[in-house]
Amino acid sequence: LIAAVSTLGALFLGEVMKIPTCSLCWYQRIFMFPLAFLLPAALFPLDARFLRYTLPLGIAGWCVSVFHVLLVAGVIPERAQPCTQGVPCSETHIEWFGFLNIPMLSAAAFSAIIALLLTAHFSRRT
Repeated sequence: LIAAVSTLGALFLGEVMKIPTCSLCWYQRIFMFPLAFLLPAALFPLDARFLRYTLPLGIAGWCVSVFHVLLVAGVIPERAQPCTQGVPCSETHIEWFGFLNIPMLSAAAFSAIIALLLTAHFSRRT
């Protein structure tokens, strides 16, 4: 459900609201979009090996999203920014409640997916 909502939210922001997408956002989408299809497919029929092909996508997406959060926060210097052409990665287009932006939402979604995947994996072992 988290992956599906994240995918639909990213599509809504990009295609409906026409918010420009930076390079790091595209990489995060590359890791999130397959999860929206793989996670439900692992449920029917229940695949005990789901962690092997979903956790690497979650961890890679989480790493990119945390890098993006740190870039927007100014922790990572501008010379290390991967977005040299097009939309700057450090630019925030939406900010809710004065602090919540799109990279933070992505990091939260990947964190929740990773936590739920690990919880499901270890709860099956007991």
